[in-house]
Amino acid sequence: MPRSVNHVASRAKRKRILKLTRGYFGARKNVWTVAKNTWEKGLTYAYRDRRNKKRNFRALWIQRINAAARLEGMSYSVLMGALNKAGIEINRKVLADLAVNNPEAFKAIVEKVK
Repeated sequence: MPRSVNHVASRAKRKRILKLTRGYFGARKNVWTVAKNTWEKGLTYAYRDRRNKKRNFRALWIQRINAAARLEGMSYSVLMGALNKAGIEINRKVLADLAVNNPEAFKAIVEKVK
């Protein structure tokens, strides 16, 4: 009896991955093995960068808070220490947003902890 291979399913799988790699450069978009490897590597980059994104945003918030704090005559570390000592629980995301979009409110917080 001849060997039975499910060509429909295997072709559908290849088509699905080739569709996902559409827009890639050169052989990465139409050669099955190259496209599959590229797509798999892209998944690992996506996994890694979902974590790196959090680090990058935290670093950005810290830079913004530091810049705004220095305009008020304080460094970032001194400000965060003073906030902690005063018992003001405000996270860096909100603090950075205040520093950029509402400088008066940020100034009021700095005055409170001085």
